[in-house]
Amino acid sequence: MHRTRQSDLPFIGSSHHFVGADQGDTGVSVFLLSAEPGKGPPPHVHPYDEIQFIREGRGIWIVDGVEFEAGAGDILVIKAGEVHSFTAIGDAPLVQLDVHLSPRFIQENVS
Repeated sequence: MHRTRQSDLPFIGSSHHFVGADQGDTGVSVFLLSAEPGKGPPPHVHPYDEIQFIREGRGIWIVDGVEFEAGAGDILVIKAGEVHSFTAIGDAPLVQLDVHLSPRFIQENVS
């Protein structure tokens, strides 16, 4: 068993980073994200699947060229190699838990 407090995790950009290889020696990593309206990552890919649990707020996603809106209560499964990005919309932060099926974050930004 390994316990880590969220406040002890590195905070980079708009999220706390739980890196499985460093915190608990496990095969998954997690972003605890809170993005202000108008913010979000650029288009990027991962060599593994990612599951995004939308807890609060709303956003616009583009996944492999398809644009859609998602919000609180939605669960998105983004497959390895799918180019994706999102932008928080509305007047409240977009809060989500992003599970990366890898012990380390691997991200390639694409234009």
